[in-house]
Order: sequence, then structure tokens, then C-alpha cells
Amino acid sequence: MSEDLEELAGRYRDILRQAVYLLRSIDAEGELSTSQVSTLNMLASQPLRVGAVARFAGIRVPSATEQVIKLESAGLVQRTPDDSDARAVLVRLTEDGRKALAQANKRRNADVAAALATLSEEERGAVKNALPAIGKLNAALKS
Repeated sequence: MSEDLEELAGRYRDILRQAVYLLRSIDAEGELSTSQVSTLNMLASQPLRVGAVARFAGIRVPSATEQVIKLESAGLVQRTPDDSDARAVLVRLTEDGRKALAQANKRRNADVAAALATLSEEERGAVKNALPAIGKLNAALKS
């Protein structure tokens, strides 16, 4: 691997780490924590087993279970039997969970949009044009 690629990898990781810290600080103002919103976003497209939630969040199953219990107590998710495996359960969003997630994402998007507004049109275009490559890079990291 070339030194240029390793340097780019380090810069990518640094800028993402900084972005995560900044986004978490925005999340601190909401009713839901960063990890709760992350879990709800995971479940928005499909129900998942707790083990999958843990794997995608990069946490241990007991921590994911605790997260699911808190969200379930708040009425934002529900656990249902997994038809493909009687021993397992699936976690899915409730209607209240979908509404809470939509509100949380809307508020967070508004905060980021306000920051984007401070960039020049050319800079916003550069961010927009970089997103597909970043998405592809993220997909390569998942596999």
C-alpha cells in the first residue's frame, strides 16, 4: 500500500472522528441520545435482531439489549418473535418511534444545514460531489 493512501486514510479517519464528535454535541441537545437515534435509524428500514443491532453499532449484545429495553420502555420500539427462528426476537420501530426519529433527524439536519449555509456555493458543491465517493468508501469498509 502506498504512503499516499495511508496518509489519505489517516486524514479521512481524523475528519470523520471530528465530525462524529461535533454531531454528538448537536445530539446532546435533543431528547434522544446519539446512540438511541442511531439504533432507531438502524431499525427504520427493517426489523433487526439485537445481535445485529450490536454488530452494526460496534457494541456488545448486553449493551444493545439495554438500549433496546430503554427504547421499548419509551414506546419507541417493540420486540416481536422472529418467524424464521422461534428462539430469536426482532426489534422494530413503533409508530411513535418513527415519529420521534423523524423529529430527531429533522432537527439534526436543520443544524447541519445551518452549518452548510456558512460555506460558499463552491464548497457546498464539493461536499455534495464527495458524498457518493464517501458512501462507496463506507461500503468497502463494511465488507
